[in-house]
Amino acid sequence: VQLVESGGGLVQPGGSLRLSCVTSGFTFSSYAMTWYRQAPGKERELVASISSVAASTNYADSVKGRFTISRDNVENTVYLQMNSLKTEDTAVYYCNARRVYRNNDISSYWGQGTQVTVSS
Repeated sequence: VQLVESGGGLVQPGGSLRLSCVTSGFTFSSYAMTWYRQAPGKERELVASISSVAASTNYADSVKGRFTISRDNVENTVYLQMNSLKTEDTAVYYCNARRVYRNNDISSYWGQGTQVTVSS
């Protein structure tokens, strides 16, 4: 199983970035996908999630209206479009794949993270 994030970098406040998480080794279309982030000295927090068939999305209040999560079940990739970036968006961003089976077993996989730094 692999989840490989990319697209992070240094951007000025007000700028945009698009993160990608390319996956392999599991049935991507059966997994909900979530972007998390962790800033220095802070706990990891949920940023945005999308259901397995993209029927529903969920966002942290702090990113609503600025970030958009999407997925491509052919390319086995999840994206996070980040607009109007703020300094407080600076963090390492991780993608997570999660599936809950009928017997309540859970499969969960993580990527290695990509650094996003918003600074002038």
